[in-house]
Amino acid sequence: MTSVSAIDRRVFLQGSGLVLAAPALIGSLGPAWGQGDPFSLGVASGDSLPDGFVIWTRLAPAPLSSDPNTPGGMSGGDRIIDFEIAADSGMRQIVRRGKALAEAIYAYSVHKVVRGLEPGRPYWYRFTSGAASSRIGRAMTMPKAGASVDRLRFAYVSCSNYELGYFSAYRHLREEAPDFVIFLGDYIYETVQPEGMTVRRHFDGVVPKDLADYRHRYEQYRLDPDLQDMHAAVPAFMTWDDHEVENDYADRWGPDFADPKVFLKRRAAAYRAFYEHMPLKPQLSLPHGPDMRVYDRFGFGDLAQFSLLDGRQYRSREACWARPDHGGAHQETDVHCPERLDSDRSMLGMRQEAWLYDGFAKSTARWNVIAQDVLMAHFREHDRSGEVAYWTDDWNGYPAARARLMRHIHDSKLANPVVLSGDIHSFWSNDLHLDADDEGSPVVASEFVGTSVTSNGPPEKLFGDFVKDNPHVHFFEARKRGYVSVDVTKERMTTRFQALSDVRDPKATVSTLKSFVIEDGQRGAVAV
Repeated sequence: MTSVSAIDRRVFLQGSGLVLAAPALIGSLGPAWGQGDPFSLGVASGDSLPDGFVIWTRLAPAPLSSDPNTPGGMSGGDRIIDFEIAADSGMRQIVRRGKALAEAIYAYSVHKVVRGLEPGRPYWYRFTSGAASSRIGRAMTMPKAGASVDRLRFAYVSCSNYELGYFSAYRHLREEAPDFVIFLGDYIYETVQPEGMTVRRHFDGVVPKDLADYRHRYEQYRLDPDLQDMHAAVPAFMTWDDHEVENDYADRWGPDFADPKVFLKRRAAAYRAFYEHMPLKPQLSLPHGPDMRVYDRFGFGDLAQFSLLDGRQYRSREACWARPDHGGAHQETDVHCPERLDSDRSMLGMRQEAWLYDGFAKSTARWNVIAQDVLMAHFREHDRSGEVAYWTDDWNGYPAARARLMRHIHDSKLANPVVLSGDIHSFWSNDLHLDADDEGSPVVASEFVGTSVTSNGPPEKLFGDFVKDNPHVHFFEARKRGYVSVDVTKERMTTRFQALSDVRDPKATVSTLKSFVIEDGQRGAVAV
């Protein structure tokens, strides 16, 4: 008898959703769930297209199970579950029913690609297995490519350390009902904070190194009610930064620059766990050992094109890594670190760079958004001796790559380019100049950096002093946590920095800290 695992999973996942189970699969169709909710980790949708989207869940009747051989309390072979797509939130107008595969090799996660739907509208979905039913989630198809669209609202977030606060930002973001949310990285933290510095604890108290540990970390985050509610209500697009694997890693190098073979084994486990818990297209993002593609491009009619980048997997190693007193991210002066200026260094890798520039050349959208993980603006710091220095872990460690990017945006005459960034746990509004060292050179794009969901910000006074030497930085605030909400019309883009009252309070309130407007055809943002 042919087993489920022998079926071509990719063909199954790409099907219409109307596939009936073969007789060999009957045993997997409707398990009698005893104790435990198989849908305890919730549902999510993402990677939306004009005719469909990905819907996600993961079967886990016993999340945080201590047995690594039974992830989420599951064992045995693959499972087949049911799904429904409806045109209404009450699930009365069913437009699609079908089967979805929960793959044992990927911790019984489901990445169901649903196609053939109407463009530019919401849908609702749920999964069932036997007598168990998931909560109802909301998904959305994108408007057709080139279709006339009047407005869009989206949000973006980064840096949610479970131990340092509650996820109130996700609750308030959900209440704004954006069309989608973009995650710019550090969805989880692999670190463990010292006693006395936490609001709540990672349950196992360990720094994850293997697949079981990373799965536990995601399970704990996915059990958070604010995060779970937000995913059920708001479609998502996902990229990563460093803490999904290890702080300050670059390509095959961890921050201690130890044996790359050891690090890549850890990266493979981390990437696989990321895939297992995100609404990603398996055709694009299925992991292959330590390799997994997340960079992608999506559009919203004729209004906006988004380039979602991967700034970790393909980048050149950290500059001047071999100095014995340095590891990972650090400050460097050009006198001590000429490698920083090497023209061959890349933040994105040459293949991703070429893909990005090709997208610029072909874009016909009114607004062109580059969503990525780390600070892009040229930023002069000072080391302890007072010398001008640069941080090696963001685009300042890769100035030649930034110069190529600015040149391509400028020469392609890309309409209304805007960069979205995270990582640095603070709000920023920056001009990006064609020549980073020349404030008089043309402004090529605007950059908006979002603060963290919970993670502590950089020293406010120290960075405030740095900002004085960077006139292209028009706004900086490191003391607030929150998210960014963006409204786009054909005439303008309005960006709101949404700040929480106190991440240590699970009932934290939110307010708009600052708003900025970019008018169509203008370079540079204006505070309003």
